[in-house]
Amino acid sequence: MSTSTPNAISTPSTSPTITTDALIIGFGKGGKTLAAKLSAAGRKVVVAEASANMYGGTCINIGCLPSKSLILSAEQARRDGANSTPETREAAFEAAIKEKRRVTSMLRDKNYHKLADQDNITVITGRAHFTGPHSVEIATAEGPVAVTASKIFINTGATPRIPDIPGIRTTPGVYTSTGLMDLDDMPQRLVIIGSGFIGLEFASMFADFGTAVTVLQHNAEFLPREDADVAAAIRAQLEAQGVKFLFNADTKSIAPAADGGVRLSVAVKGMTRGASQACDSTPAGTGNAHADITGATGTTDTATTTSPTSNPTDHATMSHVQTKPSDDGEPRFAEPAEARFCLTTDAVLVATGRTPNVEGLHLEAAGVELTERGAVKVDELLRTTAADIWALGDVNGGPQHTYISLDDYRVVWSQLNGSTRPYTVKDRKHVPSSTFLATPYSRVGLNEREAKAAGLDYVVKRLPVAAVPKAQVMRRPDGLMKAIVERNTGRILGAMLLSVESHEVINIVKLAMDLDAPASTLRDMVFTHPTIAEALNDLFA
Repeated sequence: MSTSTPNAISTPSTSPTITTDALIIGFGKGGKTLAAKLSAAGRKVVVAEASANMYGGTCINIGCLPSKSLILSAEQARRDGANSTPETREAAFEAAIKEKRRVTSMLRDKNYHKLADQDNITVITGRAHFTGPHSVEIATAEGPVAVTASKIFINTGATPRIPDIPGIRTTPGVYTSTGLMDLDDMPQRLVIIGSGFIGLEFASMFADFGTAVTVLQHNAEFLPREDADVAAAIRAQLEAQGVKFLFNADTKSIAPAADGGVRLSVAVKGMTRGASQACDSTPAGTGNAHADITGATGTTDTATTTSPTSNPTDHATMSHVQTKPSDDGEPRFAEPAEARFCLTTDAVLVATGRTPNVEGLHLEAAGVELTERGAVKVDELLRTTAADIWALGDVNGGPQHTYISLDDYRVVWSQLNGSTRPYTVKDRKHVPSSTFLATPYSRVGLNEREAKAAGLDYVVKRLPVAAVPKAQVMRRPDGLMKAIVERNTGRILGAMLLSVESHEVINIVKLAMDLDAPASTLRDMVFTHPTIAEALNDLFA
């Protein structure tokens, strides 16, 4: 198998303009699958990808697969005790990064050749932008290439959203998920801005490697869209791994620290503190007030005041506490609106969501409109506001999952293959999701919070994972299973599985829901033994 870097463009320099049946902008899951299908049908296809490091798309290069490779390596390090000393931690992390790079390099090469080796497909490496309704210019290393296509498909994915915090883009040691997964050295301390599921996956992973992890959450409620009992169980699991949380935390600025790390100025609402120097006015590592995050909940609890420590595996040191002044300019000492802290850490992960990647596409030249949230506007057939231009994957504002990008391909292909009744986004049923924590969390359909808000008459089914024989055999008894069933019909409304192998089992529940099978179907289904799946017998009893 060849691992050489492919040419930026496979067309001769004497042909600067290409006319093709289809142009696909972006090498993501939906686009690459569509390209192969169109090629097999005899259509000429051009695939434009901005970076040779992104052949195959986000998932295999900087998303789900490299992160899962690292997560599995971290779990192995925890099980083997390799996270117990600085030397073994570094060795485990170095091996994990090496394996991650091997996997992604191999998959990237396979994905490139799967398309580029086909006679009907031309892969061009360069950044594309529209110059008209059916014309695009691609800026390659060898110069611009003009492409005219009968049909165009936008598949550019999403990019990390960076909040407007002073210093966040210029301070060394601040990373998005992409950069954090490619470090050569393991950070001993990590602060994560954002407690969505991406941030929590990284918190769990780095905690397993032995990093001291602190998560900053902007509001007071942990996982506010999840049921309270499920959220509490997830939080307890992460805290058992050593992850610390600071709620109602608003990062005001980020700057280099005196020790070579990163310094964050953080305001925490509702925390009672005495006044001291402002973080921004004093070099990191000085001052007379230091606080460990233990006990700092961001409500009315008081953080434990400690002395600074030189142990690099301790959590981010918080210092320079400053209360917010009252309206008359005097410091508040009783029940202040907020307290200001200076956090010093080795690395910062910005995990505040992802936004559709439309920058530089010049969509207006083609008449393609955006939604209020910055996604490409599409209808139920994924058609944009311009004729013969579609948008697939994260760029269209749908659920940000690789399998949704694949399903977007099905929506588009059903229109191109002569189907009398095309498959639409509205035909899509019950999208499941999985978050790969130390105990994976998977869900599909409605949770109890949503069922109640919808006014449905339902019953709640619960099962502790400790009651599942296979979980005991695997020595993984932590977690819970929960399902919501409509009372009179037995219809499965949703399921939430915080369990080992939940990412496999949730697909069984989804299939039952897609087929409109009642809960009794899973209750009475014959499963092999011992498996985690057989727990569905008891969950739906």
